[in-house]
Amino acid sequence: MEETIPATEAAHIPRQRGASLLEAAVRCAEERHWDVLPGTWLEAVGGAQRCSCGDPACAAPGAHPAHADWPARATGSATVARRLWQQRPGASVLLPTGRAFDAIEVPETAGFLALARLERRGATPGPVTLAPDRRMRFFVLTGAGAKVPELLRGLGWPPPALDLTVLGEGAYVVAPPTRFGSWGAVQWVRRPTAANRWLPDAAELIPALAYACGRDR
Repeated sequence: MEETIPATEAAHIPRQRGASLLEAAVRCAEERHWDVLPGTWLEAVGGAQRCSCGDPACAAPGAHPAHADWPARATGSATVARRLWQQRPGASVLLPTGRAFDAIEVPETAGFLALARLERRGATPGPVTLAPDRRMRFFVLTGAGAKVPELLRGLGWPPPALDLTVLGEGAYVVAPPTRFGSWGAVQWVRRPTAANRWLPDAAELIPALAYACGRDR
């Protein structure tokens, strides 16, 4: 069953109900061949939800790596992923970038504007997430970090001028339906489907994303 939830005046996000963290992790590994990593989780402490890391001021409660050596703990095996989340059903689902994909992160308002421009052109974006921090992450082919600065300069934008970040090796994306404390859950704006199995190159998205971020300044 799906329902729509308001995100901006211009867009609504279809939200799947009932998908567990375990199911989401296994699906990412099995269907998309993405490495997955169980992160921190939420614990009830004094009637409130706190991050398992123990920091009462955690900036991403229940939605960040639990160990410093987290890159080595990620797995691409659906069998291993199932076992890991069976051991810790509430663990967040983290997807390391720089392996099967990179991600381009922009503000929510810029992301929706860019999606509208891309889809008017008939482009097929890859998967896109929206987190409670009001940031959207567009999945693209790896190697985006080396390309994006030059692409932006070619469009007349010094890279530091835009609120646009590339997540590559050593970073990660928090996958749906992971929750950020009491702020809400990460959601798919564009789900992984057969239609977007082949990820776009950063060069295909940057003109629309740069325009949108420029408008959003």
